[in-house]
Amino acid sequence: MSSVSEGRIPDSSVRSITRGPLRAALRADDGVGIEAVYDPCTADDAGAGDPGTVIVVAHGFTGSADRPAVRRAVRTFSRYAAVVSFSFRGHGGSGGLSTVGDREVLDLAAAVSWARSLGYGRVVTVGFSMGGSVVLRHGALYADPAADGEGGRPVAEREGRTEACTGAYADAVVSVSAPARWYYRGTAPMRRLHWMVTRPTGRLVGRYGFRTRIHHDEWDPVPLSPVAAAALIAPAPLLIVHGDRDPYFPLDHPRMLAAAAGEAADLWLERGMGHAENAADETLLTRIAEWAVRR
Repeated sequence: MSSVSEGRIPDSSVRSITRGPLRAALRADDGVGIEAVYDPCTADDAGAGDPGTVIVVAHGFTGSADRPAVRRAVRTFSRYAAVVSFSFRGHGGSGGLSTVGDREVLDLAAAVSWARSLGYGRVVTVGFSMGGSVVLRHGALYADPAADGEGGRPVAEREGRTEACTGAYADAVVSVSAPARWYYRGTAPMRRLHWMVTRPTGRLVGRYGFRTRIHHDEWDPVPLSPVAAAALIAPAPLLIVHGDRDPYFPLDHPRMLAAAAGEAADLWLERGMGHAENAADETLLTRIAEWAVRR
Protein backbone atom coordinates (compact mmCIF):
# COMPACT_ATOMS: atom_id res chain seq x y z
CA MET A 1 0.00 0.00 0.00
CA SER A 2 2.76 2.44 0.85
CA SER A 3 5.91 3.30 -1.00
CA VAL A 4 8.92 5.35 0.03
CA SER A 5 10.23 7.84 -2.49
CA GLU A 6 13.83 6.70 -2.16
CA GLY A 7 12.83 3.01 -2.13
CA ARG A 8 12.17 0.54 0.67
CA ILE A 9 14.46 1.06 3.62
CA PRO A 10 15.92 -2.20 4.95
CA ASP A 11 14.30 -3.10 8.26
CA SER A 12 17.61 -3.98 9.91
CA SER A 13 19.31 -0.65 9.25
CA VAL A 14 16.82 2.09 10.04
CA ARG A 15 17.04 2.12 13.82
CA SER A 16 20.81 1.61 13.86
CA ILE A 17 21.72 4.47 11.49
CA THR A 18 18.95 7.01 12.16
CA ARG A 19 19.47 9.42 15.05
CA GLY A 20 17.22 12.21 13.79
CA PRO A 21 13.96 12.54 11.86
CA LEU A 22 13.65 10.70 8.57
CA ARG A 23 11.22 12.01 5.96
CA ALA A 24 9.48 9.83 3.39
CA ALA A 25 6.85 10.09 0.68
CA LEU A 26 4.19 7.40 0.97
CA ARG A 27 1.32 6.53 -1.34
CA ALA A 28 -2.15 5.64 -0.13
CA ASP A 29 -4.14 2.86 -1.79
CA ASP A 30 -6.02 5.36 -3.96
CA GLY A 31 -2.77 6.93 -5.21
CA VAL A 32 -2.66 10.07 -3.06
CA GLY A 33 0.85 11.06 -1.95
CA ILE A 34 1.32 11.35 1.82
CA GLU A 35 4.27 13.01 3.56
CA ALA A 36 5.52 11.18 6.65
CA VAL A 37 8.21 11.64 9.29
CA TYR A 38 9.97 9.00 11.39
CA ASP A 39 11.47 10.00 14.76
CA PRO A 40 13.52 7.37 16.62
CA CYS A 41 13.00 6.63 20.29
CA THR A 42 15.13 8.90 22.48
CA ALA A 43 14.73 7.03 25.78
CA ASP A 44 18.02 7.05 27.71
CA ASP A 45 16.93 4.20 29.96
CA ALA A 46 15.76 1.06 28.19
CA GLY A 47 13.24 0.52 30.98
CA ALA A 48 11.54 3.86 30.24
CA GLY A 49 10.41 2.91 26.76
CA ASP A 50 9.70 0.03 24.42
CA PRO A 51 12.15 -0.38 21.52
CA GLY A 52 9.70 -2.66 19.72
CA THR A 53 6.80 -0.17 19.67
CA VAL A 54 6.15 2.69 17.26
CA ILE A 55 3.45 5.32 17.83
CA VAL A 56 1.73 6.65 14.70
CA VAL A 57 0.31 10.16 15.25
CA ALA A 58 -2.78 11.33 13.33
CA HIS A 59 -3.34 15.07 13.60
CA GLY A 60 -6.57 17.03 13.69
CA PHE A 61 -8.32 18.92 10.88
CA THR A 62 -6.17 21.84 9.58
CA GLY A 63 -3.08 20.33 11.22
CA SER A 64 -0.02 18.72 9.66
CA ALA A 65 3.08 16.74 10.57
CA ASP A 66 5.03 19.98 11.02
CA ARG A 67 2.58 21.95 13.17
CA PRO A 68 4.07 22.89 16.57
CA ALA A 69 1.45 20.99 18.61
CA VAL A 70 2.08 17.82 16.60
CA ARG A 71 5.86 18.15 16.92
CA ARG A 72 5.46 18.65 20.67
CA ALA A 73 3.47 15.43 20.89
CA VAL A 74 6.12 13.64 18.81
CA ARG A 75 8.92 14.85 21.11
CA THR A 76 7.08 13.62 24.19
CA PHE A 77 6.08 10.27 22.67
CA SER A 78 9.61 9.66 21.37
CA ARG A 79 10.88 9.45 24.95
CA TYR A 80 8.98 6.16 25.18
CA ALA A 81 8.82 4.78 21.64
CA ALA A 82 9.68 5.55 18.04
CA VAL A 83 7.14 7.84 16.36
CA VAL A 84 5.76 8.15 12.83
CA SER A 85 3.81 11.32 12.08
CA PHE A 86 2.26 12.30 8.76
CA SER A 87 0.03 14.86 7.09
CA PHE A 88 -3.44 13.81 6.01
CA ARG A 89 -4.41 14.42 2.38
CA GLY A 90 -5.10 18.08 1.69
CA HIS A 91 -2.86 19.07 4.61
CA GLY A 92 0.78 20.13 4.76
CA GLY A 93 2.96 18.61 2.05
CA SER A 94 0.58 15.75 1.26
CA GLY A 95 -1.35 15.65 -2.00
CA GLY A 96 -5.05 15.37 -2.66
CA LEU A 97 -7.97 17.03 -0.96
CA SER A 98 -9.28 16.56 2.57
CA THR A 99 -12.42 14.46 2.88
CA VAL A 100 -12.65 15.39 6.58
CA GLY A 101 -12.28 11.88 7.95
CA ASP A 102 -13.43 9.56 5.15
CA ARG A 103 -10.59 8.61 2.76
CA GLU A 104 -8.11 9.67 5.45
CA VAL A 105 -8.28 6.11 6.78
CA LEU A 106 -6.17 5.15 3.74
CA ASP A 107 -3.54 7.74 4.71
CA LEU A 108 -3.30 6.31 8.20
CA ALA A 109 -3.06 2.77 6.83
CA ALA A 110 -0.14 3.86 4.62
CA ALA A 111 1.64 5.35 7.65
CA VAL A 112 1.03 2.24 9.78
CA SER A 113 2.26 -0.04 7.01
CA TRP A 114 5.43 2.06 6.63
CA ALA A 115 5.98 2.02 10.40
CA ARG A 116 5.95 -1.78 10.36
CA SER A 117 8.32 -1.82 7.38
CA LEU A 118 10.86 0.00 9.55
CA GLY A 119 11.13 -3.11 11.71
CA TYR A 120 8.66 -2.46 14.52
CA GLY A 121 6.48 -5.33 15.66
CA ARG A 122 3.91 -3.29 17.59
CA VAL A 123 2.06 -0.20 16.35
CA VAL A 124 -0.10 2.11 18.46
CA THR A 125 -2.17 4.76 16.66
CA VAL A 126 -2.86 8.05 18.45
CA GLY A 127 -5.35 10.41 16.79
CA PHE A 128 -6.58 13.87 17.71
CA SER A 129 -10.05 15.25 16.80
CA MET A 130 -10.54 14.32 13.12
CA GLY A 131 -7.53 12.05 13.53
CA GLY A 132 -9.24 10.57 16.57
CA SER A 133 -12.22 9.55 14.45
CA VAL A 134 -9.86 8.17 11.78
CA VAL A 135 -7.94 5.94 14.22
CA LEU A 136 -11.26 4.52 15.43
CA ARG A 137 -12.40 3.64 11.91
CA HIS A 138 -8.96 2.33 11.02
CA GLY A 139 -8.98 0.13 14.13
CA ALA A 140 -12.35 -1.29 13.08
CA LEU A 141 -11.56 -1.77 9.39
CA TYR A 142 -8.00 -3.11 9.52
CA ALA A 143 -7.62 -6.27 11.58
CA ASP A 144 -4.62 -8.23 12.84
CA PRO A 145 -4.48 -11.23 10.49
CA ALA A 146 -3.54 -13.45 13.45
CA ALA A 147 -6.76 -12.40 15.18
CA ASP A 148 -9.31 -12.79 12.41
CA GLY A 149 -7.62 -14.82 9.68
CA GLU A 150 -8.00 -12.12 7.04
CA GLY A 151 -4.41 -12.60 5.87
CA GLY A 152 -3.47 -8.96 6.26
CA ARG A 153 -6.51 -7.60 4.42
CA PRO A 154 -8.69 -4.91 6.01
CA VAL A 155 -12.14 -5.89 7.20
CA ALA A 156 -13.30 -3.52 4.49
CA GLU A 157 -16.52 -5.25 3.58
CA ARG A 158 -18.15 -3.11 6.28
CA GLU A 159 -17.62 -0.11 3.97
CA GLY A 160 -17.62 -1.93 0.65
CA ARG A 161 -13.86 -1.69 0.19
CA THR A 162 -11.35 -4.42 -0.65
CA GLU A 163 -7.95 -2.71 -0.49
CA ALA A 164 -5.14 -5.04 0.53
CA CYS A 165 -2.48 -3.70 2.85
CA THR A 166 -0.21 -6.09 4.69
CA GLY A 167 0.64 -4.97 8.21
CA ALA A 168 -1.66 -1.95 8.17
CA TYR A 169 -3.45 -2.83 11.40
CA ALA A 170 -2.94 -1.24 14.84
CA ASP A 171 -2.18 -3.22 17.99
CA ALA A 172 -3.70 -0.52 20.22
CA VAL A 173 -5.68 2.66 19.56
CA VAL A 174 -5.79 6.04 21.34
CA SER A 175 -8.52 8.50 20.33
CA VAL A 176 -8.30 12.05 21.73
CA SER A 177 -11.09 14.65 21.44
CA ALA A 178 -12.96 12.65 18.80
CA PRO A 179 -16.62 12.99 17.83
CA ALA A 180 -18.92 10.04 18.41
CA ARG A 181 -21.22 10.79 15.47
CA TRP A 182 -21.05 12.56 12.13
CA TYR A 183 -22.68 15.88 11.16
CA TYR A 184 -22.66 17.20 14.73
CA ARG A 185 -23.49 20.92 14.83
CA GLY A 186 -24.34 21.38 18.49
CA THR A 187 -21.55 23.87 19.26
CA ALA A 188 -20.51 27.14 17.64
CA PRO A 189 -17.03 25.85 16.60
CA MET A 190 -18.63 22.88 14.83
CA ARG A 191 -21.11 25.11 13.03
CA ARG A 192 -18.18 27.22 11.79
CA LEU A 193 -16.33 24.08 10.70
CA HIS A 194 -19.35 22.83 8.75
CA TRP A 195 -19.58 26.22 7.02
CA MET A 196 -15.91 25.95 6.01
CA VAL A 197 -16.33 22.42 4.67
CA THR A 198 -19.67 22.78 2.85
CA ARG A 199 -19.55 26.29 1.35
CA PRO A 200 -17.32 27.45 -1.54
CA THR A 201 -16.34 30.57 0.40
CA GLY A 202 -15.59 28.43 3.43
CA ARG A 203 -13.33 26.14 1.41
CA LEU A 204 -11.43 29.20 0.19
CA VAL A 205 -10.96 30.23 3.81
CA GLY A 206 -9.75 26.72 4.54
CA ARG A 207 -7.25 26.79 1.68
CA TYR A 208 -5.78 30.24 2.24
CA GLY A 209 -6.47 30.82 5.92
CA PHE A 210 -5.76 27.35 7.30
CA ARG A 211 -3.63 25.84 4.48
CA THR A 212 -6.15 23.00 4.15
CA ARG A 213 -7.44 21.92 0.75
CA ILE A 214 -10.98 20.55 1.14
CA HIS A 215 -12.89 18.32 -1.28
CA HIS A 216 -16.21 19.73 -2.47
CA ASP A 217 -18.08 16.40 -2.76
CA GLU A 218 -20.33 15.08 -0.03
CA TRP A 219 -19.67 11.63 1.45
CA ASP A 220 -21.11 8.81 -0.66
CA PRO A 221 -21.48 6.43 1.02
CA VAL A 222 -21.35 7.86 4.53
CA PRO A 223 -18.44 6.18 6.31
CA LEU A 224 -18.75 4.01 9.40
CA SER A 225 -19.45 6.32 12.34
CA PRO A 226 -16.91 6.63 15.16
CA VAL A 227 -19.31 5.14 17.71
CA ALA A 228 -20.00 2.15 15.45
CA ALA A 229 -16.27 1.75 14.85
CA ALA A 230 -15.48 1.82 18.58
CA ALA A 231 -17.60 -1.29 19.05
CA LEU A 232 -15.50 -3.20 16.49
CA ILE A 233 -11.94 -2.50 17.69
CA ALA A 234 -11.69 -5.25 20.32
CA PRO A 235 -9.66 -7.28 21.06
CA ALA A 236 -7.19 -4.43 20.47
CA PRO A 237 -6.99 -2.12 23.52
CA LEU A 238 -8.64 1.29 23.15
CA LEU A 239 -8.04 4.50 25.11
CA ILE A 240 -10.52 7.39 24.80
CA VAL A 241 -9.33 10.79 26.05
CA HIS A 242 -11.51 13.91 26.21
CA GLY A 243 -11.40 17.27 27.95
CA ASP A 244 -14.28 18.53 30.08
CA ARG A 245 -13.82 21.99 28.50
CA ASP A 246 -13.75 20.82 24.90
CA PRO A 247 -15.51 23.58 22.90
CA TYR A 248 -16.22 21.29 19.93
CA PHE A 249 -17.64 18.07 21.39
CA PRO A 250 -19.31 17.83 24.82
CA LEU A 251 -18.81 14.89 27.14
CA ASP A 252 -21.64 12.80 25.73
CA HIS A 253 -19.34 12.04 22.79
CA PRO A 254 -16.56 10.24 24.70
CA ARG A 255 -19.11 8.54 26.92
CA MET A 256 -20.93 7.18 23.86
CA LEU A 257 -17.64 5.89 22.43
CA ALA A 258 -16.68 4.21 25.71
CA ALA A 259 -20.12 2.66 26.11
CA ALA A 260 -19.95 1.25 22.57
CA ALA A 261 -16.49 -0.23 23.16
CA GLY A 262 -17.44 -1.74 26.51
CA GLU A 263 -14.78 -3.34 28.67
CA ALA A 264 -12.19 -3.08 25.88
CA ALA A 265 -11.87 0.69 26.41
CA ASP A 266 -10.30 2.95 29.01
CA LEU A 267 -11.92 6.39 29.35
CA TRP A 268 -10.01 9.43 30.62
CA LEU A 269 -12.07 12.58 31.15
CA GLU A 270 -9.48 15.33 31.66
CA ARG A 271 -10.33 18.20 33.99
CA GLY A 272 -9.74 21.63 32.42
CA MET A 273 -8.64 20.29 29.04
CA GLY A 274 -9.83 21.88 25.80
CA HIS A 275 -9.64 20.33 22.35
CA ALA A 276 -7.17 17.98 20.66
CA GLU A 277 -3.40 18.31 20.28
CA ASN A 278 -3.36 22.05 20.97
CA ALA A 279 -4.83 21.42 24.44
CA ALA A 280 -2.82 18.30 25.31
CA ASP A 281 -0.07 19.32 27.72
CA GLU A 282 3.14 17.40 28.32
CA THR A 283 1.75 15.67 31.41
CA LEU A 284 -1.18 14.22 29.47
CA LEU A 285 1.00 13.30 26.48
CA THR A 286 3.38 11.50 28.84
CA ARG A 287 0.51 9.51 30.34
CA ILE A 288 -0.69 8.57 26.87
CA ALA A 289 2.80 7.43 25.89
CA GLU A 290 3.08 5.33 29.06
CA TRP A 291 -0.29 3.72 28.30
CA ALA A 292 0.80 3.06 24.72
CA VAL A 293 3.98 1.18 25.61
CA ARG A 294 2.55 -0.76 28.58
CA ARG A 295 -0.95 -1.68 27.44
